[in-house]
Amino acid sequence: MRGRKATAGAVRTAVWTTAAALAAFALPGPGAGTATATAGRGAPYGTPRPAAATAPPAECTDPEASLRPSTADGPAVRRIKERGWLIAGVDQNSYRWGYRDPATGRLNGFDIDLVRAIAKSLLGDPNKVAFLAIPTNQRIPALKSGKVDIVARTMTINCTRIKEVAFSTAYFEAGQQLLAPKGSPVTGFDDGSLTGRTVCAASGSTAETELSKKGRSVRVTTVPNQLDCLVRLQLGQVDAVLTDNALAAGQAAQDPSVGLVGKPFTTEYYGVAMNRGSEDLVRRVNAVLDDYRRGGADSPWMVSYRTWLDRANLGITAPPEPKYRD
Repeated sequence: MRGRKATAGAVRTAVWTTAAALAAFALPGPGAGTATATAGRGAPYGTPRPAAATAPPAECTDPEASLRPSTADGPAVRRIKERGWLIAGVDQNSYRWGYRDPATGRLNGFDIDLVRAIAKSLLGDPNKVAFLAIPTNQRIPALKSGKVDIVARTMTINCTRIKEVAFSTAYFEAGQQLLAPKGSPVTGFDDGSLTGRTVCAASGSTAETELSKKGRSVRVTTVPNQLDCLVRLQLGQVDAVLTDNALAAGQAAQDPSVGLVGKPFTTEYYGVAMNRGSEDLVRRVNAVLDDYRRGGADSPWMVSYRTWLDRANLGITAPPEPKYRD
């Protein structure tokens, strides 16, 4: 893999998007022409919130189980309505999920569609959103500090994270899988082909956790944002990337010289993350998700999936069923 020349167009696409994330320029805010804060500049719109009144179960056996849906307004929902817009932590460099279209400057993707559906339910207008671009390892701190109301950023629900933030019901199923150059000797996660090689993962991701289990047999490079891994792969600085297969499929779509290898070896569910003290907001988002899934092939969920992810050949035919714990 070392020294491989990536296609010029793919490198330009990946480097442009990564540079945009690092520059942290303003994202489209609520209404035309309005800008938001960016990661690292504070949170002029947010309000720090207390720790949760409702703790997660003492024994974590089913982390995807969330609070039952409700449309009742509590303090968190009222705060958003009084402000007049929703503050959402998102990605701006994950193709098909949350990315800035260089042709239009507009944020697009599966996660972005969901955020706009939440804004419409809360405020009557899908455009009443202030988007805040945040790195993978800043998703939880952004929620705990009150910089954002929600995070919709391909965030896996797991037992470690539910101790710090609350999650909606699952809105997508994914699994960890390797991305490597076509023709690479890397063929899978557990078949020995990674021994002695360098693998990239986003800091704070579940991929980083899985790679830590390999010990010294694999060299690990971590980066703030997932797309930085694709750039390093293109430049020959790493041999493979480990990430969710849904994200990896988007990266493969950006650069046809790389592809998914092996099979997914975990089952992971994405959820919308919120502050643990915002119980009413969790229930409201779950109500939005109930409506978002409803309608079979014509549901908003399926329409968004066909728009952004159907070409990734992930074999998904429906959203995951919601699970509730009370």
